[in-house]
Amino acid sequence: MEAAAPTRVLIVDDEEHQRAGLASMVAAWGFSAETAADGQEALEKLGTFPADVLLTDLMMPRMDGFELLRRLAAQGGGPPAIVVTAFGNIETAIATIHDLGAFWFLEKPIQPRALRVLLERAASQHKLAEETERLQRQLSYQGVLGDLVGRTAVMQQVFSLIRQVAPSKAAVLVTGESGTGKELVARAVHGLSPRRDGPFVAINCAAMPETLMESELFGHEKGAFTGALERRAGCFELAQNGTLLLDEIGEMPAATQAKLLRVLEDSRVRRLGGKTETVVDVRVIASTNKVLDEALKKGEIREDLYYRLNVFHIPLPPLRERMEDLPALVDVLLRDLNKKHGTKVTDLAAEALGQLERHRWPGNVRELRNALERAVILAGQGTIALDHLPSNLVRPAPRAVETEDASSVRLRVGATIDQAERVLILRTLQHTNNNKTRAAEILGISLKTLHNKLKEYGAAEAET
Repeated sequence: MEAAAPTRVLIVDDEEHQRAGLASMVAAWGFSAETAADGQEALEKLGTFPADVLLTDLMMPRMDGFELLRRLAAQGGGPPAIVVTAFGNIETAIATIHDLGAFWFLEKPIQPRALRVLLERAASQHKLAEETERLQRQLSYQGVLGDLVGRTAVMQQVFSLIRQVAPSKAAVLVTGESGTGKELVARAVHGLSPRRDGPFVAINCAAMPETLMESELFGHEKGAFTGALERRAGCFELAQNGTLLLDEIGEMPAATQAKLLRVLEDSRVRRLGGKTETVVDVRVIASTNKVLDEALKKGEIREDLYYRLNVFHIPLPPLRERMEDLPALVDVLLRDLNKKHGTKVTDLAAEALGQLERHRWPGNVRELRNALERAVILAGQGTIALDHLPSNLVRPAPRAVETEDASSVRLRVGATIDQAERVLILRTLQHTNNNKTRAAEILGISLKTLHNKLKEYGAAEAET
């Protein structure tokens, strides 16, 4: 079994004897040590020495520790940083931990025992974060990313976009019909980002009265308006060093959109009734169920705000365009609902699953979850039958043929070839317990042809 690589520590200090002594001590503990004389050299070293932990002084020429940490944060975050500070600068060190995301601080002169404990803890945190990210990537290739599920090509593209944008600080615009999972995308971006340990705050612009919108976003001072009995922080301040989701941004009033644009450009928030501004470091993700071109033409979204938010666009497909994901979605939702209600439902009967696959799902995954939640409560355990589904999902099967037994069909006089083909396909799927690959083999058609036929049947039912 291959031995684990030693933990890599980059020591940054402008005093040569200090960094040499620290490097020698760290190496004696079994770590791999590299040194840099200032922040600029540290950035260069990190290009070839992927450190697990950064040990840095704050006061240095050319580029100090503050700027080094700021640069790393702007690049998507670096390794956990332990800040070394002189006596009397504890408040500065604590502020650095809070504002720049440092792991911890040590006061000079450094106590070896304390340093070793902190190095081990920081390295452990770094490796855990890397392992979490690796597992998330692996799961996404298997059809799961965070709470999102999908093995179809269109969902794998969504997963790829999430993985690409997550490490950056770019604003993200998520679009899609209601119920497609836009908030789940935002949470996945947050969970894979360097801000994962910070807060995730979501505000639904469609559910917020216009009179309260600015207070919710920017906060207010006591007495700023009637009913403002105390000072209150807004969503931007609550999301400091984290992520803020502006859900259904197209429902935000135009005047508030203008004020939001200024905050996004300046990274400064002034509470209602306040005289000072607060600097905020927040990753903003916006979502909307509106068609963007139409929303811009109607003035529902300001053009300048749209361009500020639409740095990185992630479009979500409706459920009807990825019906091959439905069985996997059903499995995941059943597990969640069993946990929620204490039930023991295992699966769906073939005819029940067939009805789900023929439905058009105007409410998308949210509608699917609601339908399954009702069915889980009614079934309680075992298999969900057809009569457990909501009545609007249950449609009578076509009467082009009559069944004689479980393995045969009989044509009715007057049935068309299209009708016979349709029922033969659906009957074969029922016979194979919805195994499409096996059904295609029995019917002597390709799997792609089978999927195309099922999509045609779904579209035809939606038009009736």
